[in-house]
Amino acid sequence: MSKSEATSALKPAQFGGRIRDLRRKAQLTLQELADRAGISVGFLSLVERDKATPSLGTLASLAAALGVEVEVFIATPRPSESVTRQGERIPFALNDTSLRYEQLSTTLAGGTLTSLIITIPKDYKSEVVSHVGEELILVLSGTIRQTLGASEFIMNEGDSMHFMGDTPHSFSNIGDGEAKLLWTGTSPHVLNSKLKTKQTIREGTRET
Repeated sequence: MSKSEATSALKPAQFGGRIRDLRRKAQLTLQELADRAGISVGFLSLVERDKATPSLGTLASLAAALGVEVEVFIATPRPSESVTRQGERIPFALNDTSLRYEQLSTTLAGGTLTSLIITIPKDYKSEVVSHVGEELILVLSGTIRQTLGASEFIMNEGDSMHFMGDTPHSFSNIGDGEAKLLWTGTSPHVLNSKLKTKQTIREGTRET
């Protein structure tokens, strides 16, 4: 390990922002989280502003209160782990759909974003869904019909939409061929749960 790497490894972790973001996502007040973790609200406020450093035990208590692993606060990925390369990402599909997916987002401790490229076959129509979190879609190619509540939008290459997931929504491919979407959302566990039932696709064929 070089001197610069050793110095960097000794820098104190600053995780106050992660705690604050997770607390707000869980819709907890400072007092509620402090009570659950067994610490004072004043100390928690200092921790969230990176003005105080909790012990590992306190971090573990905060993690338990927030329903996450303690590694969320202390694991810092290397910059190289944040990069994915075109042609190196392995597409996958789920057992019950003809959609194909390509994961862009990486595993990031405390991260809440999932990002995918979705290939949509001609004439495909999704079910209507609603859920917590935000979504942002960008049409990379083709033409889709996107519904959002009672509204309907025809979207072509380059068009985008940003919306809250709790509004019922669906999409369909109404073009002459495949369509591709860049999808980004703030559901931190959506991909991991789906990957348990994935089928990888290599060279355009499904592996079973």
